[in-house]
Amino acid sequence: MPSKSAAAPDSPFRSREGRLDDRARKREAVLRAAVRMFNERGFHSASLDEVAASLGISKPTIYHYLGNKEQVLIECVTRGLEQLSTAAEQSRKAPGTGLDRLMTFLRRYAQVNMDDFGRCVIRTGDESLSPVGAEQFRARKREIDRSLRKLIEDAVADGSAADCDVRLTAFALAGALNGPARWYDPDGPMSPEEVARRLVEQLVTGIAPRPAA
Repeated sequence: MPSKSAAAPDSPFRSREGRLDDRARKREAVLRAAVRMFNERGFHSASLDEVAASLGISKPTIYHYLGNKEQVLIECVTRGLEQLSTAAEQSRKAPGTGLDRLMTFLRRYAQVNMDDFGRCVIRTGDESLSPVGAEQFRARKREIDRSLRKLIEDAVADGSAADCDVRLTAFALAGALNGPARWYDPDGPMSPEEVARRLVEQLVTGIAPRPAA
């Protein structure tokens, strides 16, 4: 017996699954257009009218899929922060030494920051959000910072990284790897993966074990 949600083969109407898929694809297109506009123009200078015009849709359509301007921004930065959280979780389970796992995370961290949503995380200031939205944003960023510090601590603990000030090292690594969110050119000679690899290699030489004097 066919599923109640499935459309008959000759029906001109899409199934429920098809409609949900259409909605997801349209929502993703709106979100991508919005995040690129925010990254290019800045949150305050960008407008949902421009986002709508770039897609050939009406502004109410954006409200339908994503909500108001702040809700769109929160969705964008949440997507970027989720990518970083996933990278941290996967890196903790990766094989190798603590330094190997740290480097795995750092490479992925840099790559995310060169993607549209990662760029939005770096380029968005707390002042762009309401007090509630700003606190949620800061809380998620603190989670990423704690994950980075734990990976550094693990590398120090197993001897694969030199003893260091974990807090200061985390700030230094994150600061360096946030940079590509502002200067990386997708049309340049290197891919995000290559940029991330080279940056991490250069940074890690500063925290690798040093021979005794």
